[in-house]
Amino acid sequence: MNIIVTSRHFKAHDSLVEYARRGVERLTRFYDGLIRGEVILSFEKKRKSVKKAEIILSVYRTRLTAESTTADFHASIDEACAKMGTQLRKYKDRLHQKDRTAVRKVREKP
Repeated sequence: MNIIVTSRHFKAHDSLVEYARRGVERLTRFYDGLIRGEVILSFEKKRKSVKKAEIILSVYRTRLTAESTTADFHASIDEACAKMGTQLRKYKDRLHQKDRTAVRKVREKP
């Protein structure tokens, strides 16, 4: 899976970027068909230094989005990952309820 970490309005430390990558990589335990992951970290000084983390995952035929706003980047990343884990579980349940022949045909192509 390709993971891209972007920081807006500030320069993120390497430790924070690595923490975000590990958080998104942990989501593969819910669903292993993740294609691409994006983490967008933003800092808003105007609203009492609010830190926001947004996670966008590309999976088979859809994009899932989760965002969280707290006073700490680590807490924002953890909360957004928890929300994304819930969405991935629901997505996987819906995918298994549908007809799986179309999914199998796409995955079997070289």
